[in-house]
Amino acid sequence: MNAGLVFTAMLPEHLLGLVLVALLVLEIVSDDPRGEPAVSLVAVGLAAIAAAFIAAQGRTLEPFPGQFVVTPAIAWAKAAVLLLTIPVLLIAKEDFGCGPFYPLLVSSLYGILLIASSGSFLTLFLGIEIMSIPVYVLVLLAFRRPESAEAALKYLVLSGTASASLLMGASFIFGATGSLSVEAFAAALGSGTILARTAVVLVIAALFVKAAVVPFHGWAPDAYEAASIPVTAYMATLVKAGVLLAALRLFGEAKVGPAHAALLALLPIVSIVWGNLAAMRQPNLRRMIAYSSIAHAGYLFLAFLGEGPGRFEAVMFYLAAYGVMNILVFAALPPDRDDAARDSLETVKGLFHRNPLAAILIGIAVLSLAGIPPFPGFIGKFLVFTNVLAAGWTTVAVIGLVG
Repeated sequence: MNAGLVFTAMLPEHLLGLVLVALLVLEIVSDDPRGEPAVSLVAVGLAAIAAAFIAAQGRTLEPFPGQFVVTPAIAWAKAAVLLLTIPVLLIAKEDFGCGPFYPLLVSSLYGILLIASSGSFLTLFLGIEIMSIPVYVLVLLAFRRPESAEAALKYLVLSGTASASLLMGASFIFGATGSLSVEAFAAALGSGTILARTAVVLVIAALFVKAAVVPFHGWAPDAYEAASIPVTAYMATLVKAGVLLAALRLFGEAKVGPAHAALLALLPIVSIVWGNLAAMRQPNLRRMIAYSSIAHAGYLFLAFLGEGPGRFEAVMFYLAAYGVMNILVFAALPPDRDDAARDSLETVKGLFHRNPLAAILIGIAVLSLAGIPPFPGFIGKFLVFTNVLAAGWTTVAVIGLVG
């Protein structure tokens, strides 16, 4: 094992690991660790620069063959994820001046980076769990609403079920192909055996639960509403990105055959329709964003029906546009001591007269999330549906556009 290669390829992860240790030390030795936000911001910024530097080299690095790989595309994806984390940390200063929020978020972020570089189901599962476990605690952290505990428990139970489904699917893939590499999933997609088909369905179901695709979406509205604003922003953007990066690693550029296309078409379409309809009847922005997130998960998974070569670019652009606009909604919300009233639609009414800039920013973000041109959300949907249409799924694309 080349130590220099390990250091270079995993530099963003090393930086996050170092800052995690530093944050824990600050928690232990300092009675008032006010430096945690600044330390976290600097570390995440440096990690983003490191990821961009690795991407600019244009080389594929594989410090642990078969387990961990970094291509230029993966490195750019890591840089995007890290850059999206910076505004989340900035808006968190109002709710969390210090405390366990920062080490928990950095831990979860480390898991997302691990997912992006995973070369096998072992690394992928480890990354998903490192990403998910801190989020259960983050939902509880502010504990401003009595329903926080119930929401965190619901998220924990359903997410644990997804993890079990993923592990069962991975074991079936090993039985069908003799390998646990991410390429084995692509091989299982093209296999006609019952074992391979069952494995693929279990893995896709696990991803659907993690991404809150209907009918596995029940945890999302409650968890989003019960969490504090920064945690909801993190869940809606970075956790969603982590799940889609896992899907991109598994599907790669493999073509989805008719045996699994129905699953990848039907449930995302139902998510799009149900998420958009339910979002219109919610009493606050957090629940509205939750149902919007359910709909957007449907749009994102439709991209996997399309041809492989354009899949990564379409999903990553969509995630970037979706993430920026989601964070913009929460960043523009005026502060309020009453957490429940802060994002209530009754409170938001008339916001333009009290705070015109905040109202304009929220309006731009919502229009973009709705896919209205010329905002980035429209371009993201255009790329996804262009890919779906090119693969011949015209009916699915039309229903998705209408939904």
